[in-house]
Amino acid sequence: MNFKDLEIIQPIMKAVTKAGYSKATPIQYKTIPYILNGNDVIGCAQTGTGKTASFAIPILQLLTQNKATVKQGIRALILTPTRELAIQISDNFETYGQYLPISYLAIFGGVSQVNQVSQLRKGVDVLIATPGRLQDLINQGCIDLRTLEIFVLDEADRMLDMGFVNDVKKILKKIPSKRQSLLFSATMPSEIRSFAHSFLINPVEINVTPISSTAKSINQSVCFVEKAEKLNLLISILEKHSIKRSLIFSRTKHGADKLVKQLMKQGIQAAAIHGNKSQNARQNALENFKNNRIRVLIATDIAARGIDIDELSHVVNYELPNVPETYVHRIGRTGRAGNNGTAISFCDNEQKKDLKSIQKLIGFKIPEYTLTT
Repeated sequence: MNFKDLEIIQPIMKAVTKAGYSKATPIQYKTIPYILNGNDVIGCAQTGTGKTASFAIPILQLLTQNKATVKQGIRALILTPTRELAIQISDNFETYGQYLPISYLAIFGGVSQVNQVSQLRKGVDVLIATPGRLQDLINQGCIDLRTLEIFVLDEADRMLDMGFVNDVKKILKKIPSKRQSLLFSATMPSEIRSFAHSFLINPVEINVTPISSTAKSINQSVCFVEKAEKLNLLISILEKHSIKRSLIFSRTKHGADKLVKQLMKQGIQAAAIHGNKSQNARQNALENFKNNRIRVLIATDIAARGIDIDELSHVVNYELPNVPETYVHRIGRTGRAGNNGTAISFCDNEQKKDLKSIQKLIGFKIPEYTLTT
């Protein structure tokens, strides 16, 4: 379905067209009409399917259409688990709202609050926030949510994984009971669904793809390799395919930093992003990666959830995740926006059980990769 068939207002359509989009993804064309109609919505779709635009576009439209009848203050709150995701969502609002008189702000920890508080005092329509910084600024009296019309809980499964559910419950007590609520997630464990129904009212539930599905645009393979040989194999793969840009997953922060040093010794420009890195270091690494100043970005799972790069050809699982659903999230960083992608996973003897669990979840045996293929 084309965006023009969704009754989107002209300023947003102009921005959508300028961004190069004409067709809405399934999660977008199935959720946008319900959100515009004022329904509470639960949206579940795999990573890389355009979930952010599916709530950003209708929120911008609703706030624009109702602007004359409301009090000044924060009108929409998007709660998201990580700094990178907050920035990514903010970028979406900038893209789709560039021709609208709607203001937005992303707030998150790891940086000084001075600029964030300054912007809040000037007035903000849409607030994108991580739980910790939001709670902190509410407690300081810098944020008042009594004018809120729309509440969005984004990446709900990751919120659960990171232990933010209690923080979300505290925030829910501070927002008006009369509001529109939306929840989006790549996976929908029973705990998330139960939690969703505790604060959404008669929600429309939209499941675009099965929880376990991986995109057909991604060519998946597995390499059986011992730990000591992983580095040499990774270098061989990078060189054999002349890979210009690849995202490598490590289980630990220490492992990510170590791999950066090893690749740099081999003349391969690389950087790492994880929770121990400062916000500036993480953003610099992402910008250098997006602009092809470094070939390899090494990430832990939580930090990587904010990476949204359309032309990312390769994802490598240097270490398999021990949670099967995380595999789906990881490889979903490639094969986005109509592009094809390649996901290669390294599996040592200790991780064969993890591979078995992943294959059970996705429903097929991942073919074996060899350098000669």
